[in-house]
Amino acid sequence: MMAWYNEWWIWMAAGLVLGIAEVLIPAWIFLGFALGAFAMGVMIAVGIGTGLSLAWAMVVFAIFSLVAYIALRQVFGIRRGQVKVWDRDIND
Repeated sequence: MMAWYNEWWIWMAAGLVLGIAEVLIPAWIFLGFALGAFAMGVMIAVGIGTGLSLAWAMVVFAIFSLVAYIALRQVFGIRRGQVKVWDRDIND
């Protein structure tokens, strides 16, 4: 019997749920986790990593998520030299 963390569709479903959470609660953190879950799903679907233990599956998921988050920050983050300008004061 396969463990739940070695099923590709569970990782894809988790990625979908995290992607929906990113749309509903925009924080840029859920998208990194969603891409990490999709990467795990693809990895398991093609047959790589099907024998991982739960601990190693979480480590690989964390690495995928971190790489995705860093890549997203590089693409969509605040550019160097760009200054955030506040138009309104909270006390106005």
